[in-house]
Parts: sequence; structure tokens; C-alpha cells
Amino acid sequence: MEIKKAALMRHVPTLGIGILTITFLPLCNLATAQDVTDELRQEQTKSRQQQRLEELRRQEQIKQLQRDQKINEQQQELDRIRRQAPRSDTQSKQDSSQVQQQLDQQQVEQQLQRLQNERQIDRVQREQDQLRQQQRIDQLQRDGQIDHLRNQLRRNQVQQDLDRLRQQPLNR
Repeated sequence: MEIKKAALMRHVPTLGIGILTITFLPLCNLATAQDVTDELRQEQTKSRQQQRLEELRRQEQIKQLQRDQKINEQQQELDRIRRQAPRSDTQSKQDSSQVQQQLDQQQVEQQLQRLQNERQIDRVQREQDQLRQQQRIDQLQRDGQIDHLRNQLRRNQVQQDLDRLRQQPLNR
């Protein structure tokens, strides 16, 4: 009986280590799995934010192309009106000059806005804090919508001026 007890006592530390291993190994694995899960979530969040930034860039490019196209159309319309207007009509020339200035101003403002948007998007991409990056992306989207509405108002004003110029020769 003493021999069995001594043999059993020799195995107690091994048994204790085995029990501890069985108990703590899953906890270690759980912590490792949690770390991996957190890393995956961060990568997914970063990937989604990159996709949103790229989508913002694409939307901005599309809007810019549309604005450029509208300005070109308005410029062509202004040129057509100038060709049709009588040479001696001073008021018509002043009006068309004013519309030309508005068109030129729109182009300059749009180029400036395009550069500012690119700088902001680049800044957001360099942002390390994902929450802050998300806030900046949301702010960029809001700013983009506001700029789009402002540009639309300006285009409408120029279009109204063009329509008024177009109607002037008919009224005289």
C-alpha cells in the first residue's frame, strides 16, 4: 500500500500540471482567438473605410465630370448667343461678358474644390484612429453634398442668365 501511495504521490504533480493545462489551455486559445478576431475586425473596418473613400473619390469624379460638361454646354450656349447677337448691342455684350465671368469663376472654384477634396481624402487615408477616420469620411460626404448643392445653384443661376440673354434679341 505504501508503494502505491508513493507511486501515486509521484504522479500528483504531473496530474496537477495536466489539470492546469487542460483548464488554462482553452483560455489561452480563447485569448488568441479573440486577438485574431479583433485583428480581422480592424482589417475589415479599414477595408470598408478604404472602399468608402474610393467610392467618395469616384462620386466626386463623376460629379466633377458632370459639372464640367454643364459648364461646357453653357459656354457653347453663350458662344452661340454671342454669334447671334448684333455687334452694336452694348448691353448684350456686357451681359454676355458677365455670364462669361460667372462661367470662368465656376471653373476656378470647381478646380479649387477638387484639389481641396483630394487633400482631405488623402488626410483621411493617413488617419490612424479608425473612429476619427470614420467621422472624417462622414464629414467629407456631408461637405460633398453641400458643395454639390451650391454648384447646382450656381449652374442654375448661369442657366437663367443664359436664358435671359437668349430671350433678349427676341424682345427687341
